[in-house]
Amino acid sequence: MIRVTRTAVIDAPIEIVWAVLRDFNSHLDWHPIIASSEIEDGEPADRIGCVRNFRLKDGNHLREQLLALSDRDHISTYCIVDATLPMSRYVATVQLKRVTDGNRTFWHWQSTFDVPKGREREFETMVGEGVYVAGFEGLRAWLRRGGRRGNGRSGEAREGRARFGSAAGLSGQGVVLAAHGGPEQLRMQAVSASVPGPGEVRIRQAAVGVNYIDVYVRKGLYPLVTPPALIGMEASGTVLDVGPGVAHLLPGDRVAYACLPPGAYCSIRTMAADQVVVLPDDVSEETAAAVMLKGMSAEYLLHRVHRVRPGETVLVHAAAGGLGLMLCRWAARLGARVIGTVSSEAKARLARDSGCELPIVTADYRFADAVMRATNGRGADVVYDGLGREALQENLQAVAACGHWVSYGQASGTLEAVPLQMLSSKSITLSRPVLFHYTADRAILQAMAGNLFQALRDGAIRADIGARYPLAAARQAHEDLEARRTSGQLVLLP
Repeated sequence: MIRVTRTAVIDAPIEIVWAVLRDFNSHLDWHPIIASSEIEDGEPADRIGCVRNFRLKDGNHLREQLLALSDRDHISTYCIVDATLPMSRYVATVQLKRVTDGNRTFWHWQSTFDVPKGREREFETMVGEGVYVAGFEGLRAWLRRGGRRGNGRSGEAREGRARFGSAAGLSGQGVVLAAHGGPEQLRMQAVSASVPGPGEVRIRQAAVGVNYIDVYVRKGLYPLVTPPALIGMEASGTVLDVGPGVAHLLPGDRVAYACLPPGAYCSIRTMAADQVVVLPDDVSEETAAAVMLKGMSAEYLLHRVHRVRPGETVLVHAAAGGLGLMLCRWAARLGARVIGTVSSEAKARLARDSGCELPIVTADYRFADAVMRATNGRGADVVYDGLGREALQENLQAVAACGHWVSYGQASGTLEAVPLQMLSSKSITLSRPVLFHYTADRAILQAMAGNLFQALRDGAIRADIGARYPLAAARQAHEDLEARRTSGQLVLLP
């Protein structure tokens, strides 16, 4: 983390200097590197949370948000929320103090930020000299002119403010579901993300996860959207700005989420902040987009819906899929014996490499006999079933007496009602859990995300990314997923 500090004494009373600096858009008048600037949405320039949207004379574009303002202590704090410059986590503080000798003002300007490795000295100089020292001189000159621009650009500045426009809805690209149906109903089009309101956050997204639940939503099996609408449940990126009442996120934070409502297939999004978690430094945005939904699903399936114990036999369907690989690997780390079903020998090898002791290759949903043979007729203590309808009878045969059948998906069709007498024949427990009921409580969400990130560090799960697609190729990603041409996690890159 780079820290830059500069100080100066301004030959003017503190009240005059502060009256200028507390106006978050006043830099347009006195700073020599500013070409145009405006406060977004017409908000007052001293309102905490307002965003100034400006361009530098060298063509760079920045958006900065006012985080704190104290008239008592003469302190202003702000941060960069979006910039064409490669700076991250930039937070700056301006503080004024009264100099009684000559009724002057001491100005302390400090910031911390990160830049790409090897460019530290370049940006230290740029900020320290090009922004701070130049700003001191610019304000001195402006005050000497009586608070008037002396370079004949006052009209240009006013035109710049009008020309810049409001960024109330920042534009981006998104994949919209035109109508419920096949992959051909996914259309790329322009979208916008509004300024975050109370409890909301706006995110510039770096990677988007593709999951089978997206297929269910697209088909209308899960009636979660009314077309035309964005789909997608998980993504990662960087916080641009936050709305009132959001305390756990700051602009510049790297974040990820996996939650309702759908809407992740886009490059920029405004959404509820309570389902967004901050990424640790050792988890990349692409990894997060690949593992958030499936990883937290694995966490609650293995640790909450059924607490897997050492020595248990676990049956995992679609063991070479994104979630299947995580379940296999994590369950094996917990001491369970893992049996899985896959559709090809290549996928069997992949599942075996991830802790699946016995991959069963089947193209017709027949696996019960192999499970019973492998367990000496006992069956699996827990069946993690994302297949649904076509696997119903085989699951009933493959689960052990007093076993647990966890039905969390329906890749082969909606699971029909299971008669109680079928369950009572072996005292089977049947669960139909939904991840989002568990993560609705923010404390539980934080705990689950923390367990997931620790599992990544420990190697209990991996980001086995099977394929990367441009955001515009979401249709192809769905076609490949449904045709079972993929393994591991799929991500879209905006």
